[in-house]
Amino acid sequence: MGVISGIRYNIRGLALAVKTPSLLVLGMIRFFVVLLLTLLLSGMILYWHDDILAMVWQMPENPWLVYVWHGLSWLLSLFLAAIAMVISYLIAQVFFCVFIMDYMSQITERIVLGDDARTVQGSMIEFFFYLIRQEIPRAVIPVVISMVLVLMGLFTPFSVFVLVLSSVAASMFLAWDNTDLVPARRMVPFRERVGFLKSNLGFHLGFGLLFLIPWINILFLSFAPVGATLYVIDRERQGK
Repeated sequence: MGVISGIRYNIRGLALAVKTPSLLVLGMIRFFVVLLLTLLLSGMILYWHDDILAMVWQMPENPWLVYVWHGLSWLLSLFLAAIAMVISYLIAQVFFCVFIMDYMSQITERIVLGDDARTVQGSMIEFFFYLIRQEIPRAVIPVVISMVLVLMGLFTPFSVFVLVLSSVAASMFLAWDNTDLVPARRMVPFRERVGFLKSNLGFHLGFGLLFLIPWINILFLSFAPVGATLYVIDRERQGK
């Protein structure tokens, strides 16, 4: 049930954001920032595509192997496009979007809880740097490790298995990046927040599965803080 629940909360958050002007505007800002960076990095990859492919495998002289070579060329393009998307997301997160994510989470709290929603303490500048410090161990490091594993997996007999496993792990960490917004804002110790991820792996797997769908994942990533906040609030109401 945890996996199905994760998918439902992600879709539910997107539906709420579409109906709420402030959330819709903030989510679209995130969407276009990540999309712009993705297109920029993807364009650079396409520009140097032949050089990158040449480093992996020179075009063979055997006419039969040429078909395999062209197939590898397409697979490499798709893989590098996915890498570009992840890198674009991380760049946008650390330098810009993490603040928008938290603001979207706060708005969602106010919609659901009204006057009971907790406000941020301290100055906005201090809070901004606090968010950046939280983002590095929460999203950047796990995703970078996952991508390194993917690259390493390309040179082993288990490359397909490693690719799938690393992609799923990265999507789960991205899901946690969103469900952790509320606990981090309430200064919950990092160890407890990691424990929350461990005890709800099924939910985070389901929530992150939608992040694996090419291009559509940018849309769900842009509005993910809404669904994740709804989930955390519902758990608090249930006393879990």
